[in-house]
Parts: sequence; C-alpha cells; structure tokens
Amino acid sequence: MSPYRFTGRTAVVTGAASGIGEQLAHGLAARGSDLVLADRDALRLDAVAEAIRSAHPARTVEAHVVDLADRDAVVALATGIRERHPRLGLLVNNAGVALGGRFDQVEVEEFEWVMAVNFTAPMLLIHHLLPALTAEPGSHLVNVSSLYGLIAPPGQSAYSSSKFALRGLSEVLRGELLENGVGVTTVHPGGVRTRIAESARIGTAVPTGDVERHQRMFAAMLTYPPEKAAEEILEGVRRRRGRVLIAASAKVPDLLARLMPVSHMRLLNRLTAAVARRGAVKAPVRG
Repeated sequence: MSPYRFTGRTAVVTGAASGIGEQLAHGLAARGSDLVLADRDALRLDAVAEAIRSAHPARTVEAHVVDLADRDAVVALATGIRERHPRLGLLVNNAGVALGGRFDQVEVEEFEWVMAVNFTAPMLLIHHLLPALTAEPGSHLVNVSSLYGLIAPPGQSAYSSSKFALRGLSEVLRGELLENGVGVTTVHPGGVRTRIAESARIGTAVPTGDVERHQRMFAAMLTYPPEKAAEEILEGVRRRRGRVLIAASAKVPDLLARLMPVSHMRLLNRLTAAVARRGAVKAPVRG
C-alpha cells in the first residue's frame, strides 16, 4: 500500500484526553488532519481540544465526552460521527482501562467492564465506522493493544484477555480489509508513561495490604515518554506497518515469548520485579 496521507483527512481518536491519545491528537493536527476526539474526562478533553485549536487554527476539532463502557453511548457516538463524516481517513482505538487482581479476586462485573472498554467499544466503533473508512481511499485503522496482548502475566486476566482479543480482531481485519485498501496497525506499547496506573481499578477481593504495593510497582514500570510513543505510532501508520512494538519493555518480552512460548513468564516475572523495585525506589511518592 502507498504511504498514508494525513493532510486533509479526518481522524477519530479515543482516549484523547491524556497520554498517548493526547499526543496522537497533537501529532495528527500538526500533520494536517482534522480531529474527532473522544474521552470520558470532560475537563482534560476540553483542555486538549482547546490547545490544539489554538496551535492549529486551520484544523477542525470535535470533542465528545463518552463512557466507552456504555454500549448505547458508543453506538450513538459512532452513528453521529458517521453522519457528520461519511468519509474518514483514520480511526485510532486508543482508550483503555486496567484491572488488577487474580482471576479469583475480581468480580464478573469488573471483568466485563474491562472487556467493554478495551474490546467491545473498539469493535463497535469499527463496525459502525467501517463504511466511512472504506469510502475514503487509502484509509487506515489503528488498534492499541498492549504488551499484555503479547504476554499474559498473572494478575492481569481481564486486561490481557481484552488486549489479546483486540489483537486477534486486528489481525483478522488486516487480511479482510486489504481488498478495500484499508490498512490496519496493531500497537503493543510497553511501559509508556500514561494515567492508566492512576485510573486502574483493583479487584474486589484483592487484600487491602496488597493494593498500594501493586499500584506503586505498576506505576514504576511506566517510564517511556508518551510523545515518543505517539510519534512511533504515526510513523507506523505512514508506513502502513502491520504491527508497532513500543519500547524495549515490549520488544524483549515479545522475543522471549517467541523463543520460549511456555516458560518465558518465569524469566519475565523475575525481570519485571527487579525493574519495578528499582523504579519504585526512584519514583517520588505522590500524596
């Protein structure tokens, strides 16, 4: 496929109020794209939209506050976008949530919440917006999976399940949409510095004493700059890459999983614990 052209096209980005999504929005505007941004955080989303309008007054920026866990709200969002934008250049399913705890420590409703945001919402958006993507020659779809869509560590049953599912859908669509001229990129970020650790939920049955320790260790792993991650994603889109792995924290585990498909988690658990301990010591304590 020819390189993706950003200029003069409309891009939809979910999870656009912070982290990778915010940086993607700025990067797309700088490349000449109009934007449709979605997030559940109204204040942060409004600030991002206003900053982009100020920096790029020629760009059109829509901001939509939506809870992606609400199926009806997602369908309404997609329907409205398609009515206003019958031709779309790019859809980026970036929004995601996390849930800590072993499978027996999380409630079914908690598990389903993660699946709703991380998998069902992207699936619905793709389904409803696909006619708009196929109407625009040379359009592109990006699904942001995760390192945990490559490996499945203990304590991440819901998150890994959702990210593996999104990865599987992406790989199917990559083959199916080829004849329509729609490119598909699956993104697997490693420890990118985002707000996901702050917004993550903890399973109902996780012992209270374990909660803060797990949160601090998780946060300590998130060190890769989101602006750099966004640039790598947009370059991957431009080059029509099928898969983008971000940071060594994604590339090394992916390699180990390929070399040791059964036993890689034992080694990764030791490496992760060591890195997290060092990061937790260095990380400032937030009140």
